[in-house]
Amino acid sequence: MKRWALLCGAMLLFAGIASAQETPKVEVFGGYSFARLSAQGFGVNFNGGSASVSYNPNNWLGLVADFGGYHGGVDFGNANVYTYLFGPKVAFRRNSVTPFVQTLFGGAHATAGSGDVSGSANSFAMTLGGGLDWNATPHIGVRLVQAEYFMTRFASTTENGTRISAGVVFRW
Repeated sequence: MKRWALLCGAMLLFAGIASAQETPKVEVFGGYSFARLSAQGFGVNFNGGSASVSYNPNNWLGLVADFGGYHGGVDFGNANVYTYLFGPKVAFRRNSVTPFVQTLFGGAHATAGSGDVSGSANSFAMTLGGGLDWNATPHIGVRLVQAEYFMTRFASTTENGTRISAGVVFRW
């Protein structure tokens, strides 16, 4: 059993080292996201998912398109928030890990419905933050964490919050 564990550990280590050899042109991420938005002393937790595509013209710069969907639950009138964000990502590609920072701008669409009352609205949205990818193989990575400041502006009110994501990254 010890030999098996050592063999698996060595394979993961060498796979991570080998993955740093070439820069992927395209990265596709998909995973779970937790978001919290607060305004005027009232906060809401959202659970959902996000997906992004990054085109990398060189080793350190990526152009990102990010899409997310989050559900607020019955405490907030079954609210849903959908985001579509775009912007630059700067990656620091190192052996088996890739830390990155990014700033994304775009929009958000919210819907809410509780009984006979329902509605929807559109808003400006942005995120500012970064994350850490572990490069398991040259074509598959694990996004260990992506943590960002998350801001929307519905009905002339700024909602400040956070977005935390984790998932899988595919590279070509």
